[in-house]
Amino acid sequence: MEGIVNSLSKSFLSYCIAFLLGIATASILEIGRIDTLYILVGLSVPTFFLVLFWKETGTRYISVMVLCVLLGIIRSAFAVPIDQTVILYDTSIRATIINEPDIRIDSVKYIVQITEGAHAGERIYFSSGLYPRYQYGDELLIDCELKRPEAFEGFRYDMYLATRRVFLTCTRPSIEFVQSKDGSSFFGSLYTFKAVIAERITRLWPEPYASFMAGLLYGYRGGLGSLQEQFNSTGVTHIVAISGYNITIISTILLSLFISLHIRRQRAFWIVVLGIILFVLFVGASASVVRAGIMGILVLVARQMGRISSIGNVLACTAVCMSVVNPHVLLWDAGFQLSFLATMGLVYIAPLFDRLLTWIPTLFGIRESTVATLSATVATLPLILYQFGRLSIVSPIVNILILPFIPFIMSVGFFSVVTSFLLYPFGAYVGYIAWAAMVYIVSIVRWFASMPFAAVEVSIPISIVVGSYGILGYIILRYKNRIINS
Repeated sequence: MEGIVNSLSKSFLSYCIAFLLGIATASILEIGRIDTLYILVGLSVPTFFLVLFWKETGTRYISVMVLCVLLGIIRSAFAVPIDQTVILYDTSIRATIINEPDIRIDSVKYIVQITEGAHAGERIYFSSGLYPRYQYGDELLIDCELKRPEAFEGFRYDMYLATRRVFLTCTRPSIEFVQSKDGSSFFGSLYTFKAVIAERITRLWPEPYASFMAGLLYGYRGGLGSLQEQFNSTGVTHIVAISGYNITIISTILLSLFISLHIRRQRAFWIVVLGIILFVLFVGASASVVRAGIMGILVLVARQMGRISSIGNVLACTAVCMSVVNPHVLLWDAGFQLSFLATMGLVYIAPLFDRLLTWIPTLFGIRESTVATLSATVATLPLILYQFGRLSIVSPIVNILILPFIPFIMSVGFFSVVTSFLLYPFGAYVGYIAWAAMVYIVSIVRWFASMPFAAVEVSIPISIVVGSYGILGYIILRYKNRIINS
């Protein structure tokens, strides 16, 4: 029995991959709801072979693999709404705002949940004007045309919304405020706190630096204007996005900085982990933010343990858990994919770069920043080219020049905001320090973005993406012992 348990443990990674393969298969083939009879028949066949040939290692392994694939397909199928009608009806619906409103320059995006009628419990995504503005927990009466989102111009808008568990849109909404409900007191308090912080940030810094600071502290994406496009051209958009990509890089740099300040590694580890948890709670603990925090902590755990040979199992288990919650994130959420790949890069590729870049000084975390940037870039580049069709030529050098300053700006900026509530003049004075650092970063970004070769349009097919990661996987496996022992 002990031998069987050990065998199953060693096959854990394979079973996770099989489950994810089932979800991917169902997503690619767009398999809808499956009849219960087919589910029972499909599961009974591998289960029969599993029980009958339990002592046969090969048959047992294949049976469990097939079961995992089928379970992935079933989970994905049950995440699709039963009613696939494109246009449902023109109606008045009563719904409650269940997420923090996404405030843009010219509109506000809302996600609401229907509270009455045949579609009660389903979520709706719609845009409205800047005013009147509604808050989390508000109950609304909405007159609109309910539609199932569809793909357009090659963009799978329907699957983009599915990653947020939204399967309805509302066109030309006419909104009437009904009442203000409590919602979740926890999230309500967080969103109120964020609103207070946002108001204070606008007092401390002028635009676009106020929006820049808001992006660093809690992922605000509005108000950057032309600076947003310059961030895109130089490949540094991740610094103002709450994703595993930037959390893993910043947490890695922070850990290195604390160690360079002669703080013991174990204490530095817990400081950074606690900081990530508080940050996730502060920005609202949405599904994407929680995922980003988990990815960041996983990298720290791998570094802290000093053994990365089993981190693949942990990452696979994490991907399975997230896909169980929402199967659509596996193939349709670029943020999930970039977070996962960046984490893989920081765990498996960073040791290789660390061995090659010993000539770079460790002062102020310069080497750590360089290694983290190059590792995450190599791991995510094929997917970025496939998803976004843009290659930033200057991205590596720009990231190396600015990333070491991001934790400093976030720390000083947060300290400035907090102290401004106690003594505004002192908080504003501290804010000038953060402003000077932001001016440096914006100047670097604008200078490099002005270069004619800063970014080029490069789109690659999925076959090249698969081939690229195949080659990358071979290199990692080829030097696996060196990575583990590094």
